[in-house]
Amino acid sequence: QVQLVESGGGSVQAGGSLRLSCAASRSTLCMGWFRQVPGQGREGVARIEPGVGTRYADAVKGRFTISKDNAKNTLYLQMNSLKPEDAAMYYCAADTPCHNGGSLTQYNYWGQGTQVTVSS
Repeated sequence: QVQLVESGGGSVQAGGSLRLSCAASRSTLCMGWFRQVPGQGREGVARIEPGVGTRYADAVKGRFTISKDNAKNTLYLQMNSLKPEDAAMYYCAADTPCHNGGSLTQYNYWGQGTQVTVSS
């Protein structure tokens, strides 16, 4: 098992930036972020894995950057040029054992989420 704890969410104006962090209880190869709005399904945002590297949803490509500090077992999501449609609960997630090339929503562990609000 792996425990995941997100932080860094908050409220920003459109065009602003936020950096989400996720502390994992142990090393995990495949990790990522997905988001969800009440009443809607899970939307994959970004994923990092050893074979493929980083992948992003088209909606965030060029604005969001996923990174991982393996020494700290910490995952990050730098979000720039935020838009109102980016507002959601953001979840850090792990896919273990790792499935290289898995979908942006293929995870079996996730945290409690951190809320991101973007005002226009």
